Amino acid sequence: MAMTLAEIRAKLQANENRGSGKTQGDNAIYAHWNIPENTTARVRFLPDANTKNSFFWVERAMIRLPFAGIKGQADSKMVNVQVPCMEMWGEACPILAEVRPWFKDPNLEEMGRKYWKKRSYLFQGFVRENPIGDDKTPENPIRRFIISPQIFNLIKNALMDPDMENLPTDYSAGLDFNIKKTSKGGYADYNTSTWARKETALNADEAEAIEKFGLYDLQDFLPKKPTDVELKVIKEMFEASVDGQPYDPDRWANYYKPSGFKGGDGVDADALPAATPVAQAKPAVVASAPVEPDDIEDDVPVATAPVATPAAKPSSQKAEDILAMIRNRKST
Repeated sequence: MAMTLAEIRAKLQANENRGSGKTQGDNAIYAHWNIPENTTARVRFLPDANTKNSFFWVERAMIRLPFAGIKGQADSKMVNVQVPCMEMWGEACPILAEVRPWFKDPNLEEMGRKYWKKRSYLFQGFVRENPIGDDKTPENPIRRFIISPQIFNLIKNALMDPDMENLPTDYSAGLDFNIKKTSKGGYADYNTSTWARKETALNADEAEAIEKFGLYDLQDFLPKKPTDVELKVIKEMFEASVDGQPYDPDRWANYYKPSGFKGGDGVDADALPAATPVAQAKPAVVASAPVEPDDIEDDVPVATAPVATPAAKPSSQKAEDILAMIRNRKST
């Protein structure tokens, strides 16, 4: 059975105290990051079909590994490979284990941010007001939403407000959520997004769509948990990426590959619905792979070392130099 609002609040509070895919050919994901500036998309979130999920969303954590082109392709440009972070399953992530200590050194902090996990949150629901003129509602009008930490924090904080009496996903007394896009410092900004003030019921068409198509099990759109072999490959790719090496299809294409790469049998994480980018990084229209600043900065460790003038750019250092610095510090 779905949890009550009180139970969700209790679980969110417990998480705070601890300190804390299937592919479809249609446009089931609503690209809210493409709404024009100074407009609002009004959406209605729905429950997860998975009744074991305490919330009406699932969290996704990915790590982006940049490579200096593709080995054997002389004219290839820099490519990115997305890999799952093991913290999605409550387990230690081998990349974050290496990266976390980098934030104690001002010379390595910039590099640490590059390899830190990027969080997003997967919801489902209806788009009730759509300012994207060329967006067409699919046959199944239940859309999926990839929500950035910036918007998610607004959603979560409102759930903790005692003035919210019912679950916003309630079919008869729920609340719409208004995604409002502005700009700040040259980046898309969603901090003025809010829940509606008035409760509304689902209309007849929406109720019929739920009856006809059913709800998504959001877990189905998360990446597959890596095996021990795949974890070894992820660690190998990470070290090669830090070292400035190109992506090697012969070694890795059967496991993980860049977006659009045709060889191998591995996962192109950027092609999965859950891998859709969460926001646009610049005010200009971006056709693909936009990333929102707050997503990049999400949940990074706080640097504790005194600020110092960097002796060199970390991006120019070899992987063995960086890893040796970290490991030497651990042994002293």
